[in-house]
Amino acid sequence: MCDARRMANSDSGESVTERIVRVLETFTPTRTVQTAAEIGRRTGLPPSTAHRIVGDLIEAGLLERDDDRRVRIGLRLWELATRSSHALRLRQLAMPAMERVQARIREHTQLAILEQDEALFLERLSGPDSGSNVTRIAGRLPVHASSSGLVLLAFADRDLQERILAGKLARVAPETITDAGVLRRKLAEVRRLGHAVAPGYIESVATGVAVPVRDETGTVTAALSVVLPREAAVDPALVELHRAAREIERALGFRG
Repeated sequence: MCDARRMANSDSGESVTERIVRVLETFTPTRTVQTAAEIGRRTGLPPSTAHRIVGDLIEAGLLERDDDRRVRIGLRLWELATRSSHALRLRQLAMPAMERVQARIREHTQLAILEQDEALFLERLSGPDSGSNVTRIAGRLPVHASSSGLVLLAFADRDLQERILAGKLARVAPETITDAGVLRRKLAEVRRLGHAVAPGYIESVATGVAVPVRDETGTVTAALSVVLPREAAVDPALVELHRAAREIERALGFRG
């Protein structure tokens, strides 16, 4: 077969786009530079295919080589990703309020959205005395285990909630909720209270506290959170988070 379909798909039926995504997904917040051979091994693609795709992406500016011939994400990919980006606009509008929360609470302050059934963190502000925290910018956490995830899941579509509840709830820390019935009750609590408190769900030494952020339609579009030492009182953080969330919502156009 010599038609466009043959050119667009591998022998396994995988499209060029799917293979490109596999290459790009080998980069993580902790793995920002790789060799072409490492990329090939991590994708599971044939070496010649992986090297060809990496070369094409470098030629297009979506990947770059450094002086040691290692590969990293290119500036053009960053440029394209940020054009007209809802996430970028949200982050920009949230930053002033986040900075005030971090200055007053003096602990990690985070902004997350729901993406592919996980909490994706758009920003994290930290100070020199902030406590333990595993979150990274552009990093992800399970929705059932993080305070931000619990907020996003509690106000998400029912279909998504049921899919998460029906799946395996991985244990991230000893106190992570892994029982569907317990998680269902926790989500109801989050909706009733308007915030989530997650003591020891990610790390035993920390408590996550999160509140919803609504867009102009009233839909919960993000979660604003702080990570406190386990023994810290949560009420002062909740006051600051709710105040900041209202400020961000006004900037987004919510008038509720």
